[in-house]
Formats: sequence, structure tokens, C-alpha cells
Amino acid sequence: MLNYSNIFDKEALDYTSYRNLVDELLAKGETTGTDNSEAMLHYSKMNVQRMNRVDKTTVLGEELLSTLEKIEGKYRFLVITEGWCGDAAQIVPVINKVVSAAPDKFNLKLTLRDKNLPLIDAHLTNGGRAIPVLLILDEEGNLVLPKWGPRPTVLQSLIADWKKDGVDMPELAEKLHGWYAKDKTVTTQYELNELLKQLR
Repeated sequence: MLNYSNIFDKEALDYTSYRNLVDELLAKGETTGTDNSEAMLHYSKMNVQRMNRVDKTTVLGEELLSTLEKIEGKYRFLVITEGWCGDAAQIVPVINKVVSAAPDKFNLKLTLRDKNLPLIDAHLTNGGRAIPVLLILDEEGNLVLPKWGPRPTVLQSLIADWKKDGVDMPELAEKLHGWYAKDKTVTTQYELNELLKQLR
């Protein structure tokens, strides 16, 4: 049995600490996880820029803010992520914005996928360890909703189609980030809103 409370309280990092960890590792020529190849370092550097941009430019929509207002309980958001993950760079800052908009109701912590394989293995996507994954817990550390992630549903379908069409990884990454840039977090916010509407 996974002890979500233990992971949240003892192993996971707050958003600022996570961002600092990614920066500190990059300064040493490393990234999170076990693969410090040039490609992974390149992805991580790009992702720092992406996170900075999403942090600066994301404005939460009225519907989402209204949903947050109606929630009365207190919840913990546990996100499984890695510094080299492109989807995480586009999504984790949006989740942080949601939590920052209602700090009396939500607390956010992030845990690294590759340091917590039993956790990700309990929340696979189509049999794979896709991230980011958002888990919403109550104050006792019980999982209260199905996981959300690793990306908006429409993009998940597009990725499956691109892979079927034999699009190679560099082009896939370009298409992925092109989609996020055009979408400007609208679909991510919509899906998070639909998820959070289920909270009391």
C-alpha cells in the first residue's frame, strides 16, 4: 500500500524547491533522473525557459477561479514530474497557479518519477510511466479523485496519431510544444476545472 501522506510530507518538494533543484542540477551539468545525456540536458534547459514563460504569462480563467471559490475542503496536490519532461514544463506551472490562487485550500508538492517508481507504477497511462501526473489527496492523505495527466486529452490523441504516422522524436517534440504555445494553457485549465468541480 502506498503511503501518500509519507511521500507528500517527507519526500516531495514545494514548487520553488523543485525549480531550484532543476537549476542547481543544470549548473552541474546534470538533470533530474538518471540520464544526464546531452539530449536530456538540452530538454531540461528548454524546459526551464518554458516554465518561466508559463509562470509569467498564465492567467487563470473566470470559470476556474469560480470553481476554486466554491471548494470548501482542504486538499493536497501531489504531482509526479521530472525536469526533463516537456509536458511537465507546460503543465506544472499551471497547477502551481491554481494552488497559489487558493492557498488556504490547496497545498502543492512535487515528487520525482524516477525516485519513486512504486508511485508512478500505481498510476500508469496505457501501461507507460507518462508524466506529469496530478494526484489529489485529502488532509489524511487519501486519494480523492482519479489521477489527471500526463497531458490534455485532445493532445494525448494527437500524440498517438503522430506516433502512428511515424513522426520522429525531435519533430514530435516540436509539434507538442507548438500545440501548447497555440493553446496558451486554455485546454489544461479547462480539464483542471472539470476535475476540480468534483471537489467539495
